[in-house]
Amino acid sequence: MADTLPSVWIQGVAIRPVPQFAVIESDVLDRVERELGAEDEEGRYRVDEVFRRFERTQPVLADAMFALLSKPLDETALALGYFLSASIWLSFERVFGARLGEVNEESFRAVGDALVLEEELRADRGHEPIEFEDVVLVAQPRIMAFIHEHLDAALDVAARAEEEGNCEVDVDDVHAVYRALLVMVLALSYAVAPAFGVVNREHLA
Repeated sequence: MADTLPSVWIQGVAIRPVPQFAVIESDVLDRVERELGAEDEEGRYRVDEVFRRFERTQPVLADAMFALLSKPLDETALALGYFLSASIWLSFERVFGARLGEVNEESFRAVGDALVLEEELRADRGHEPIEFEDVVLVAQPRIMAFIHEHLDAALDVAARAEEEGNCEVDVDDVHAVYRALLVMVLALSYAVAPAFGVVNREHLA
């Protein structure tokens, strides 16, 4: 999208850019998916184990996600929330290791506030061709593609089941999980420290 719409409002106004050194570009997401994506008891056990490690290392993010997932969400939103939050955190840990700092309360609130403000600014300019979440897509394209892939697949399965009268997906629940994941992606991205010798130009302006 960034290549095909070079002149439109792609960069965030309220959402600050993600440093290039914090962008996940490797195939780590594919490996994590193979590790956690099994739809059996072992796969669920692995997701639970990763989520517990997530809680220990990123308590602010994990508490916020757990608070959301503890609500009476529908099964599709709940499953997506657990799997994607565990997968995203594990991917950051695998790529950045000790360079990934802990997200504190202030940083977490700042990201959430920026996302809300970005949405409001874009809503006021309804002629703009891209949505506020596309800012995150440009910042972390591999992660966002991973999220969208799993959202689309889960919603397709749920839609077929709904047509057969077996279930009905609550799209508001799915959207709430999606927004929480956007905040998580940005917060983790900002928590990555540059490698030795790499200058974070965001702080030099």
